[in-house]
Amino acid sequence: MTSDLSMYLAPARVSQAQDAWLERILAILGERREQKPVVDLASHWLSADLLLSQTCGYPFVTSLRGKVRLIGRPSYELTHSSAGSHCSLLLCRADSDVTELAGYQGSHGLINAPDSNSGMNLLRHTLAGVSARGFFSTLTFTGSHRESMRRLKEGAGDLASIDSVTYDYLARDNSAEIEGLRILLRSARSPCLPYITSIGQTAADAASIRNAMNEALNQLPEVSRDLAIKEVLPASEADYECLLEYERSAASRGFSFLAC
Repeated sequence: MTSDLSMYLAPARVSQAQDAWLERILAILGERREQKPVVDLASHWLSADLLLSQTCGYPFVTSLRGKVRLIGRPSYELTHSSAGSHCSLLLCRADSDVTELAGYQGSHGLINAPDSNSGMNLLRHTLAGVSARGFFSTLTFTGSHRESMRRLKEGAGDLASIDSVTYDYLARDNSAEIEGLRILLRSARSPCLPYITSIGQTAADAASIRNAMNEALNQLPEVSRDLAIKEVLPASEADYECLLEYERSAASRGFSFLAC
């Protein structure tokens, strides 16, 4: 069966810890790891032989709903990500004189992907609170949160919506990737990115996988430390319903989608 934990890969010790964690989880479950790389995440998540992966919350409640089984969600111990929740951080350059979100209306926005909860959905909900229909004059989808930050630093954009776990990992390790950037605003809270398995797995199977994930964290305290994950919490689809509430709230204010 296929498994992958690659939603967070920076700094280097996070990537190494994810790899060590997955190896131990599979050993506890008596599974062997397939080494073939994940080329297409959407196909990977919907694979009939998926054992363990992590997806974004917004696709989970939209395109993946009823097609995958939920295992749980991580409980991080990070500055902006804790108790099973995270948020989006709206970043600007540190030398910007603008201190209010409204001051960036008509600016150039940077987003990792159009189906991202932290990049798009939470941002859309935030913008709907300050503007009636439309906000950015230019909107660029960059492909990743780290690429959004890179472009922001280089001046190829004015405001970036970044997943707080990504930012917190980099900030914790004093990464140069966040130097010269400033947090302008935090979004509403959101349940952390869910761990999933194939819909063909039973609820008991999902619970066994979650137990193995927590047992691996207990066996590898250095991995728990480097990932800043205290435990994998049980979770339900109802936990993620708030993401659709954010979508509906934004739509009621004219933000059914992000557009320039």
